Amino acid sequence: MANELSGRVAIVSGGARGIGLAIAQDLALHGASVVIIDSGVSIGGVDIVVNNAAILRDGFIFKAALDAWDAVIRTNLTGAYRLLAAATPVMREQLKGGRPPGAVINIVSTAGIYGNFGQSAYGAAKAGLIGLTRVAAHDLARSKITCNAVIPFAATRVTQSIQPANEAQAAYKKKALEVSPLYVARLVSFLASPAAARVSGQLLGARGRELFLFSQARPVMKQIVPSGGHDLPGMNAAMKAFEPSFCDLVTDLEAFSGDPVL
Repeated sequence: MANELSGRVAIVSGGARGIGLAIAQDLALHGASVVIIDSGVSIGGVDIVVNNAAILRDGFIFKAALDAWDAVIRTNLTGAYRLLAAATPVMREQLKGGRPPGAVINIVSTAGIYGNFGQSAYGAAKAGLIGLTRVAAHDLARSKITCNAVIPFAATRVTQSIQPANEAQAAYKKKALEVSPLYVARLVSFLASPAAARVSGQLLGARGRELFLFSQARPVMKQIVPSGGHDLPGMNAAMKAFEPSFCDLVTDLEAFSGDPVL
C-alpha cells in the first residue's frame, strides 16, 4: 500500500470489531498511526477522528423505553460530540506548529434519512450526527479541517442485531451480511488523506463496489402565500401542489433492497 497517511495519527471510536476494525486496519495500511485512548490519559498529536461507535435499541415509538433512548443518544450522538469537542481544539492548535490540517469522518446511517420501523432512537441519533457533521464542517473550515459523513453498507454488529419485521427485511439483512467492510474503510481512508482536502460537509456511502454521493435536504418547491396566510382550504390546495414532490415513505431497508455489487 502507498503511505498517503504516513505520519498521521488517527482516533477510531468503536474500532475493535466490524466496520471500526476495518477502518482502523485500512488507515494503518495507508501509513497512519491508529491510537486507542483510555481513561486517565491526554491526547497527544491527532490528525484523524473517526466516530464509528454505535449501539442499537429498537422499539416502536408507542412502546418506547426512555432508558433505551438515552443509551442510544448518549453513545451514538453525544459520544461523537464529546470526542470532537476534545480532539478539535488539539487539531486546530497544532496547525500553528506547521502540522497539516486533519480530517473528521462520522459514520452515519440511512436510518437517519429514510427511517425504519422501531428505530426512533437510532434514526434520530444518526440524523443528529449528519447535522453535527454539517456544523463541524462549517466550524472547522477556516482551519482547513474537513468533516464528512459516511453511510456504511456492510456486515456489522448492528446489522447482525436487526430483527426483521417482514420477509423483505430478512432478505435485506442476508444480503447486508455478505458485504465486506473493506469498501467503507477505503472511503474513510481517502477522506482522511490530503487528496480529500477539497471534500467537506458531504454525505457519502459505500455498499460493496457501489460508491454513493447522497443529496442533502434542500427546498424542492416554493409558493408565495397571500398576505395573512392561506385559510385551511387554501393551504390544502397549496399542499396538493407540493404532493408530486413528496418524499416516499419507504424505509431504508426497502430503498436499498436490491442486490449489492460485490
